[in-house]
Amino acid sequence: MTDLLDALVELQDIDVLLREVKDPEIASQEERMGFSLEHVENLEKARRKVASQIDEKLLQTYERMSRRFARVVVPVEGIVCAGCRMSLPTASARRHSSVAVGIENCENCGRILYRR
Repeated sequence: MTDLLDALVELQDIDVLLREVKDPEIASQEERMGFSLEHVENLEKARRKVASQIDEKLLQTYERMSRRFARVVVPVEGIVCAGCRMSLPTASARRHSSVAVGIENCENCGRILYRR
């Protein structure tokens, strides 16, 4: 995976943690299990640092899509988008069958795709 995709996945993971910490129901469950939820500021600081590594236009796209989807950056499983479970066009699979990794969007749901 490229550094940009790594940063996007890391940003998404931080966003998921922040959503869980800020959701009262989930937060109370995690506290009952013994997890500390005191360091939200550190998560927000880490989020800003990671977000600064991402191209502004791509970050805006991610932010917009994150209001719609819990997971914006998803893997391709075979020829299927792991977000919407729809098959990708065969031309897309051929185009990305080489070792090179690039930013690709699902033609059905628009999520950002990466290949493992």
